[in-house]
Amino acid sequence: MSLIKQLIDKLYNENSLSKEELLILLNDITEEEEKYLAEKSLEIKSKYYGDTVFMRGLIEFTNYCQKNCMYCGIRAANINADRYRLTLDEIMECCIEGDRLGYKTFVLQGGEDPYFDDDKIIEIIKTIKSRFKDTAITLSIGEKSYDSYKKFYEAGADRYLLRHETASKELYEKLHPNMSFENRMRCLKDLKEIGYQVGAGFMVGLPGQSNEDFVEDLIFLKELKPHMIGIGPFISQKDTPLNNEENGTLEKTLVLLSIIRLMLPNVLLPSTTALGSLDTKGREKALKVGANVVMPNLSPTSVREKYALYDGKICTGDEAAHCRNCIEGRIKGAGFSVDMSRGDNINWRRK
Repeated sequence: MSLIKQLIDKLYNENSLSKEELLILLNDITEEEEKYLAEKSLEIKSKYYGDTVFMRGLIEFTNYCQKNCMYCGIRAANINADRYRLTLDEIMECCIEGDRLGYKTFVLQGGEDPYFDDDKIIEIIKTIKSRFKDTAITLSIGEKSYDSYKKFYEAGADRYLLRHETASKELYEKLHPNMSFENRMRCLKDLKEIGYQVGAGFMVGLPGQSNEDFVEDLIFLKELKPHMIGIGPFISQKDTPLNNEENGTLEKTLVLLSIIRLMLPNVLLPSTTALGSLDTKGREKALKVGANVVMPNLSPTSVREKYALYDGKICTGDEAAHCRNCIEGRIKGAGFSVDMSRGDNINWRRK
């Protein structure tokens, strides 16, 4: 048996490898060994979650952002971005349609928009929770204070997605002007302490990113033990400073998804839209290596194209019902079953 297969077996059995071993795995894995890795990661996912894939309804409620992340199409400096904000009534219309379609989780995602202060976010959370009592709310609205995070949690938010983006301080601060790596880490620590189901994650194929950086990401995630991990390929956006950079690859993303599943067996692992944007079967391929969450879009079709984090984003013209049916068909076609429950991480209980 090859050294790489031995390392994969060790990861399967012990859910851990040293930095040196992870680097060997990333540097030297062959196509045949990638298939072996995928089989092992899917086996682990099946052990914890069966053949199910959880569906979440995504609502992109504002594309205003005060930050200037170098890769992001809704960065503050992008004067070509067509900005919008959904009203509370419009957000509720998305939730009503989502409820009709069977969703039990709504993911509220937006740029870091000062217009949506704590009071407005709390009002949105409480309005959704009062109407849909058995529904989970996930927030993905960036860096906030401990007090803000705590208020959102007490208002009824259940989960918070905040990608760490990269565990390399140097790379992080190069790609995030006037942002602090330490503050990002503080946010993740605060979210865990408060009691959220926490989602972290990173981008694959950023300019200047190396396998050594990925090893740091993997070790960081192993130590943080988030409940969810979202990773996806870097895809350039025409109105950003990285517009001419090469995109990340599906193959590398699938390898890293597989390793994450083996390192953190019970984690919730999304199959992202970005993968489907790179490859027409990208989302199905992610499910086959252990991903178990998809997030069809509930946002009004009138704003979908405006939430342009990267170029070539798929499903921007699809109505919510079509989006749901399309993805359900893809999940079943890939050999999995759809689970429309809240789909909490099996280790999480609300404090």
